Amino acid sequence: MEQKDTIKGRSKHRTLFGRLLTLVSLVCIGGGIYLLILLSAPQMQKVIPPKNWTTPVPTERAALTEDRLYIPKLKINITYKAGDKHVLNDNAWWRSPERGNPKDGGNFILAAHRFELGLTPGETRYKSPFYNLDELMMGDKLYADYNGVRYEYKVVNRYKVAPNDTKIEQVTNEDHMTLYSCTKRGSADGREVVIAEQTAANIDPAKQL
Repeated sequence: MEQKDTIKGRSKHRTLFGRLLTLVSLVCIGGGIYLLILLSAPQMQKVIPPKNWTTPVPTERAALTEDRLYIPKLKINITYKAGDKHVLNDNAWWRSPERGNPKDGGNFILAAHRFELGLTPGETRYKSPFYNLDELMMGDKLYADYNGVRYEYKVVNRYKVAPNDTKIEQVTNEDHMTLYSCTKRGSADGREVVIAEQTAANIDPAKQL
């Protein structure tokens, strides 16, 4: 009798262990699939922009109340702000404002995250505004709202620099916008840089971007 009870106990233990192992396996598989979805989310930015980027582009001068960057080709519509690296959580980072701005010229420098993992696909897209930066080509148009005025830029150069290269932030004789972020391989691999020259100022907000 004792032997039968022992066998039953072992059988029950194996059954519980088997169910637990199955549950753990399903959780791991589900977690892996969700992680893959999060990792691929930024690639969908041009198809499904984050809700935070779908703020309508102002079409009246009185509505130009924020400093914003627009990149129509990449469906980017975000604010940019000066400060420290913490502004990157919700904006593009306006680096060294004293070195340039759309009105006065100089080197107008904007940096943003290439890829930051969020808890949801939408949050991951939102945290990775410059994910598709390498898709910009010569001649692509960019726009910046600054102090209630809209400015137009055109991409004139693209290149990659080492992680510690500070030349991209230096002021030169040419007025331009510098956009940069780390490469898709990470900050240790270097930075992707896009240079755009200003082609027009005081753009009519009613003009379709």
